[in-house]
Amino acid sequence: MKRYILLFSILLISLASFSQKSKGAPEMIFKDTIHNFNTIWYMNEASHEFTFKNTGKLPLIIERVRSSCGCTVPTWEKSPVPPKGKGKITVKYDTKRIGQFQKSIKIYSNALNSPVILVIMGAVKVTD
Repeated sequence: MKRYILLFSILLISLASFSQKSKGAPEMIFKDTIHNFNTIWYMNEASHEFTFKNTGKLPLIIERVRSSCGCTVPTWEKSPVPPKGKGKITVKYDTKRIGQFQKSIKIYSNALNSPVILVIMGAVKVTD
């Protein structure tokens, strides 16, 4: 019986410790995570700026950003985003590829909700 009480006590202390650590951790909250370009004309520029806010009490550090395809190029600010600060990730799509597309971008950071997945979609068409 004492063993169960001891194990239960350790579990409660561990959970309390974890919740205390996560309270101040950064969190990356995006205004939107999906962008539909709808129709894009062949060889025209297609880029979208995803904005986010760090709602935590510690600086948010973006470690890496990966796209699902080489035709999708993300760029972002490399410096830490301070607590309550805002940041952006710009995603460009190569419009030399004709047809429907849906691509994902994963953002890895020190945030509680890492990785965050962004999605772009649309259709590249040739002018009539």
